[in-house]
Parts: sequence; C-alpha cells; structure tokens
Amino acid sequence: MKNAMSPPSLILSETSITTPRPRPSSFGHIHADFVAGHIELHRATGAGIYLGARATTHFPFHPMPHNYEIEFGSTRLNILETPGHTPESISIVVYDQNEDSAGPKAILTGDTLFVGDVGRPDLLASYGADSQTLAGQFYDSLHHHLLSFPPQTRIFPAHGAGSLCGKHLSSQLSSTLEHEQRTNDALKPMSKQAFIDLVTADQLEALAYFSHVAFLNCQDRPTLEEVLAQSCQPLTSDQVLHEKSARTQILDVRAPGDFDMRHLGESFNIGLSGKFETWAGSLLDREIPLVVIAEPGQEREAMIRLARVGLDQIKGFLNLGMQALASTPETDPAYGLSDGHRAAGAARRSRPSIPCQCPISSGWKARHIDESRNIPLQHLATRLSDIPRDCTIVVYCSSGYRPFIAVSLLEHRHFSHIMDLIGGFEYWEAS
Repeated sequence: MKNAMSPPSLILSETSITTPRPRPSSFGHIHADFVAGHIELHRATGAGIYLGARATTHFPFHPMPHNYEIEFGSTRLNILETPGHTPESISIVVYDQNEDSAGPKAILTGDTLFVGDVGRPDLLASYGADSQTLAGQFYDSLHHHLLSFPPQTRIFPAHGAGSLCGKHLSSQLSSTLEHEQRTNDALKPMSKQAFIDLVTADQLEALAYFSHVAFLNCQDRPTLEEVLAQSCQPLTSDQVLHEKSARTQILDVRAPGDFDMRHLGESFNIGLSGKFETWAGSLLDREIPLVVIAEPGQEREAMIRLARVGLDQIKGFLNLGMQALASTPETDPAYGLSDGHRAAGAARRSRPSIPCQCPISSGWKARHIDESRNIPLQHLATRLSDIPRDCTIVVYCSSGYRPFIAVSLLEHRHFSHIMDLIGGFEYWEAS
C-alpha cells in the first residue's frame, strides 16, 4: 500500500469480481520508495497479490500478462505491460462498459507516464537492472502502447510534483494523452536513442536505501505488526547506556531545538517533524541495531516510519524519554547555536573555518557563503576527511532541520567546535 502520491492500489471485495479469479489485494510494480503493505493486506484478508508477469518475487503472486482483464460490475480493467521504470511495470486501462465498452474511460499510468514527464529507468540500477535497457523498453511502452489510445484519453499517474521518480513532474493530478504529447518534452518526436539519452541524463541522485527496499518488497517478510511487536520495547536508562557502549546506534527523534538543549552524547538527531524516513534511511546503518529516544507517546510512530524504509533492527526505546536521563553525566548540553553575526565572527577568528553546507549541489551553486565547502548531507559520512578538525565548523543550509542532522553526525564522529547557523543562508545574508 503506497501513499497518496504513489501508484494506485486497487482493493476489490470477493463478491465484486465477476471473473473466476482470486480477488486482488493490490496492483503495481515492485517499487523502491518504501516497504509496501501488500504482505500485510494479503495476510489480513486472504486477497491475492497481482503483479506484472515479468515480476520475480519470493512470495506467491498472480502474474498479469499483457491484455489480462478483470471485470467487476460495469468496470473492465485491461492490463498493459509497460516496462521501463521497472521490468514488471504495468498500466491499467479502465473501461466503463455501461458508457462505452470499446473506448477507455482512463488509463492508470503508474510510473510510466506522468503529467509533464515520464518515469526514470535508473532507480533499480543498484538492484541489478540495466538503465539503458529499461530506457529502451520505456520508449516502446510509450509509443507502442500508451500513445496508441485516443488522444482525449485521460491519464492518472502515480506521482506528482516532489517525487524522485521523474525530473519535471507537474502538481496536476491528471491529464490527457493529447495534452502530454503537446507539452511533455519526453513525448516530443525523437529517435529511440535520443529518448534513452534524455531519460537517463541529469536525474536526481537515488536515495541510498532504495535498493534495500526494492529487495524487501520482493520478499515474504515479517509484517509491520510483527516488527513492532519485537521492536517497541521500553528500555531503562541503564539498558540504553549499555547499548550505547556496545556501539548500538542511538537515534533521537525529538525536535532539533529540544535535542540542542540536552541529548545523549554521540546520538543522531533526525526529527520526526521533517523528512524523517528519507534521512534515516539514507544515513543510518541498517546492519547496526537502533535504540530510539523520543518524546513519550511518539515511539511507535518513529518505529513505523523506520520500518517502512527497511530499518527494522530496533532494540527498543528509552522509557520516559530524556527525563530518564536527567541525572546522567553522559548527556551533552547545547552545541552553541549561532546567528549570522556570531558565525561570521567565528569564521574570522578560526581561519581556516570551513562552513559545511547541507543542501543538494544545485542550491549551493546558486548561492553560498564564500569559501564554504559543498558537502550534501547524504554524502557527509563519506567525506569527513574533507573537513579539518582544528577549526570551527559552521553547518548551514536553507532550513533548520538538516543542519542538526549534520551536526549530530559530526559529533558522533568526534568533531568538536561545531556551530549551527540559525536561519540558514538567508539569515547570513541579512546579517
């Protein structure tokens, strides 16, 4: 089961299927966004899992070859194999037989055709899929299948603006084939090789955990509730300190301001209030167990969101939160938040001061502090050798969320004299 911006899952009751086939629990492709809920839905309802016929999994599923059909009521679904984003990607042509049994009502285009763009063929490259081959299949899926339907056919894609699954996705939720052929650069007349070059170039970097999540989505794995039953265990302060000494990862999910006031030394701060799953999945080591520190009552939310990006080796959470560590000498006080004037002064006093910027490279190229080094947050752990240890480190970006993650990572790696620039680059300029 995917979120509101994900490929639509179709849940059909047993009595609604008129064809003599097992009832479907969900349709889609084996995606890498996060651990999907098809196993949970199958076990809870007994419904079958339907995937494109080219899928390879370690759980039973009902393969849907090209032109496979399902009818329920007056609705008929026709399955199109449209490989490109993944080998088993499908699109679903929807017919309202009371209205027009021959003309499609709409096409659910999944991650094949978006409003404003097409999908990307490279997200499974780290999982053994060749992006050039998939891009060629993408061209055929679009031109031999989807674009063969009437121009006025309405399309409903899986994602909108903000998704990593394409470069120029619109915020519009639907479109028509005719509109996309007029406005979508990927559908302009071009050779197959030109299309391959277009869709494989200048893609945003895939998130580090995507290949692991794609692997999990092919497995017959424990359900989310089974993971939570094992993970959601209260731990005493002594147990947490023991885990810390055993090199267990300590993850503090409180708001950055609360973390700054006082926290357990060498813990990571990735707050629930931001893109928690994205950064946790990108920065934490999934092979090393976790202990969670949260505001009381937020522990279960943190563990659900961690499990959804494949971080399910969780030993438990600190019972009562930071209150349980109130008298523990191993907690650290504030880092020393800095406004623009103080950060500038620190930089002047401690040459060579190296501000460490967290946003993606495109943001740094447009605007940055002179002499700063562009180290995107997702690469910080592998580029620590680029940061001197004998000067003040000022961490900044365009928001207050990512710098705290970077600061906690630097502290975990035993850097000292770390400052977070309040208000980010905008405040620096204003100061």
